[in-house]
Amino acid sequence: MASQREPELERDLALVVSDRPLEQPPRDTEGAPSVPAQARADLLALKSGASFVCTRQDGSIRPEPASGEGFYAGDTRHLSELRLTIGGREPVLLSSVMESGHQAVINATNPALMDGLACVPQDTLNLRQTVLVADCLHYGLSVRSFHPQPVATVVELSLGADFADVFEVRGVGRRPGGRVAPPSRDGDRVSFTYIALDGQRRETVVELRPTPLQVRFDDDRVLISWEVALDAGEAMDLELTARPVAGSLIAPAVASTSGAASAHDSAHRLSASHEEWVGACARVSSDNELFDRLIEASVRDLHALMMPVGGAELPAAGIPWYVAPFGRDSLLCAAEALIVNPDIARGTLLVLAGLQAHADDAWRDAEPGKILHELRTGELARTGQIPHTPYYGTVDATPLFLMLAGAYYRWTLDLETMTALRPALDAALRWIDDWGDRDGDGFVEYERRSPAGLRNQGWKDSDDAIVHADGSLAQGPIALVEVQGYVYEAKLCVADVYSAFGDNERAAALRTQAANLRTAFNDAFWMADEGFFALALDGDKQQVRSVTSNPAHCLYCGIVDEDKARLVAERLMAPDMFSGWGIRTLSSLSPAYNPMSYHNGSVWPHDNAIAAAGLKRYGFDAATSRIAAGLFDVAAGARDFRLPELFCGFHRNESRAIVSYPVACIPQAWAAAAPFMLVQALLGISAYAPENRLTVDRPRLPDWLGSVELRGLRVGRSEVSLAFHYSAAGATGFSLLEQHGDVRVTMSA
Repeated sequence: MASQREPELERDLALVVSDRPLEQPPRDTEGAPSVPAQARADLLALKSGASFVCTRQDGSIRPEPASGEGFYAGDTRHLSELRLTIGGREPVLLSSVMESGHQAVINATNPALMDGLACVPQDTLNLRQTVLVADCLHYGLSVRSFHPQPVATVVELSLGADFADVFEVRGVGRRPGGRVAPPSRDGDRVSFTYIALDGQRRETVVELRPTPLQVRFDDDRVLISWEVALDAGEAMDLELTARPVAGSLIAPAVASTSGAASAHDSAHRLSASHEEWVGACARVSSDNELFDRLIEASVRDLHALMMPVGGAELPAAGIPWYVAPFGRDSLLCAAEALIVNPDIARGTLLVLAGLQAHADDAWRDAEPGKILHELRTGELARTGQIPHTPYYGTVDATPLFLMLAGAYYRWTLDLETMTALRPALDAALRWIDDWGDRDGDGFVEYERRSPAGLRNQGWKDSDDAIVHADGSLAQGPIALVEVQGYVYEAKLCVADVYSAFGDNERAAALRTQAANLRTAFNDAFWMADEGFFALALDGDKQQVRSVTSNPAHCLYCGIVDEDKARLVAERLMAPDMFSGWGIRTLSSLSPAYNPMSYHNGSVWPHDNAIAAAGLKRYGFDAATSRIAAGLFDVAAGARDFRLPELFCGFHRNESRAIVSYPVACIPQAWAAAAPFMLVQALLGISAYAPENRLTVDRPRLPDWLGSVELRGLRVGRSEVSLAFHYSAAGATGFSLLEQHGDVRVTMSA
């Protein structure tokens, strides 16, 4: 395996992948984040590379438990406080706008201020804040006076840095404690310093421009003030740059801050990078302005979420909790986005292959050939308090890795990348057969081995997610319904790759294994009295008979027998499952149902996009359109036209808008990519580059989407552009706008 890695990826990964360094009591790292009363759902989240910042709408960062606010690099919060006052009072927020995935502009004005004996009326000073994240945080403030008389006041910024591990911020618990040094000043530079438990040093170095009037220290906070003296129409500008100093793969070592790029240069570089990235994506446009804004936001967020790991990059799962290499999340996001940018899939496959497990390690729930769940480089991981170095407690990432490899090959015909990945593909298939099928019954199961690992290891990985129909928790080993679908589709998809390798015997064996699994699956998981599939088989091989969204993934994978598909489709769209906004994770008739839970009644956009694609695969076009319409309405009513990670599962009749889940990640990778899978499902598009073919199968545009154009679709070595049009009779036609290469475009009615 190692000999097949790209050299720079092999070298760089060695910096972060380590054995358990210290013996420490395990921490609770269950999947669902804590939701305290202070949690906020309306943060501005900006990201570039591996650095990100979450601020309130007014641009401030205030240390609240589990709110996620702060500036982060390398899983460490390098700024935990940034607060602005003018004349000793907080500004009045006017607007906040995300101009890109890495920059936001916040406009505010002054409250009424006293200038000596005179009063500066409210709304006479404009305070324009610019927040930009690159490899450092750039914060700019411009104060402009519209008061007819001269104004003299003071602007003050309060800064703090707690160097908390992101798991600590999220609510996992406080570490025993490293050492926080008192902040210091050297000219126009302020430094915060922390020595972690493992002796590693972390710093936040803040450069100030212009020289401040005063710098004061208040315990671990720094108060920085500038004098403001403006005539009518005059403005003054100030800027601070906060640079993290650390050493790891995800936050590269920084020896000093000399020569740091200016905010202007960083903005220009990031803008050029974004334009280049957008240019590599297929363009999706329509006659619906709101839909186009959703697509634009999704493209922007996907680029912002991309993060470098070694010599490649993959999408981080979401901000603020999951800015890290993830197995399942990155793989599903890349699969959703194949239609617009297959390069995401290639990078994801290369990174995850480079981090594939080689040994049996119970502490990290690792077995040879397994694809990781999550890689962390913060203090809790480095000191062995959590097993994320990497952690492998996911049952589905390995088959999803194979699924994505096969799907990527079907779109691109990139046999060179597949050849480089072959050792990883071989190892993943061995894991499924030798380790994933724990009892030899033909199904893949999971059971936690690490005391600090996840109790549930499917995509619904919170502690209470796998429940029987009576609401009791299922006991393992657990064979999840959707995982069997993933294994089925993985073996079928990757069989094409082995055929391309010339290994026809292996390809035939994989197709036979898939066929046998389909037969066994439809027998063991089907609940005839419910007309639906069980959520799982428990450790006693008894059906976990809850009605959930999970079987929709089996439609997507094609493992469901035709005679069962209609019953599954009808139940997914029944009132106890479909809220009007989307399909719930758990039936509202279940005793365990809670619309405000993380996995037991909430609605997840990616889950619904997969369901929509599965329903389309089996011919239920109307259900696909209903799901697409519900999610479009969610996005149209959302700030910045983004789909959230999840939202509460209350019925649409109970509220004119969705009920937000307070600590949902926005942006989140598989939610950002969900619109692309929905478009692909609505239009019935699939690619098979080995036969140089793009198929359009039963395209059905909804009545709210009169026309859609897809430009620059890549299939093998060809590119095509297509236009789709909805007619008054309800039919959808399409035309070929442009073609480069000899790909054949065919249509099924």
